[in-house]
Amino acid sequence: MVNYTKKGLILGIIGVIFVGFQPIVAISKPSMLNAHISAAMTCLVEAMIFFPLMLIELKKIKKDNLIHEVNPKSILKGWKNNIGLLIFIGFIFAINQIFFFIGYDMAGAINGSLTQKTTVFFSMILGYWILKEKITKLQVLFSIVLFLGLTIGITQFFSLLQFNITILIGVIILLIISFIWMIGHTLTKPIFTRKEATPIQIVFLRNFISGIILLITYFIFFPLDYRIWLDPDNIRFFLIMGLVYGSGLICWYKTLSYLDVSKASTIFAPTPITSAIFASFILGESFTIFHLLGVILVITSIIVIVNQKTEE
Repeated sequence: MVNYTKKGLILGIIGVIFVGFQPIVAISKPSMLNAHISAAMTCLVEAMIFFPLMLIELKKIKKDNLIHEVNPKSILKGWKNNIGLLIFIGFIFAINQIFFFIGYDMAGAINGSLTQKTTVFFSMILGYWILKEKITKLQVLFSIVLFLGLTIGITQFFSLLQFNITILIGVIILLIISFIWMIGHTLTKPIFTRKEATPIQIVFLRNFISGIILLITYFIFFPLDYRIWLDPDNIRFFLIMGLVYGSGLICWYKTLSYLDVSKASTIFAPTPITSAIFASFILGESFTIFHLLGVILVITSIIVIVNQKTEE
């Protein structure tokens, strides 16, 4: 047990670094690239990373005849029963990936990473609405605290001098992203419950479908420019963005394999702090006392909400 806890903690810390670095890479994309092609290549590189991991996992499941007396055929081929849902999820994640780049460009790394922590709130709401999960009074209270912390950080404690319409629009875009992301995750949860697929399978299929949709629509809506594929900076960005994004996801799922959801979520809660550190040193963004206060309130709220949800 101690070994598992240590492994989960180490992987969680590594994951926090990767997730915190995602906004920095996204904002640093080459000027030649727009959000559409950046999103397409990020998804396809992620799919390439998760494909061999999926094959290794499925081979192990087949070899072990699946654990806990579940029919191996169900988890090996069960995703086929949900192909329509997976295409829908791939479509909404494709849109989200585009908005991810647009939102961070407008909001900045610090405000953006703080905003994306609202996923825990939307997870709670959608869990109640779709999966009929309970919501406690304490969760409602700390949901208010979470948005208060977000508002304090973004508005610099309601300072009109700090108000920026571009940042506000970026924050709204990222709030929409957080909501849509959690719709996708909530809809896939029953697939795991029925043992019809593993998280690794879903991540691969989701990114592969999203990447194909984005690439096809990119060639339809934008003129073909061969320079995009020949520029070393662009290729480097595609690989780094996909690797950073994919590595964060791998660390998250591996952390979950060693720790329960509440502990894993608690470890990953401080990602806005790592984003702020990277943004300050690499992008030159200013991390103020009001950002820090907002981060503290948001992280505290996440820990309380997730622990309450786990208890229920």
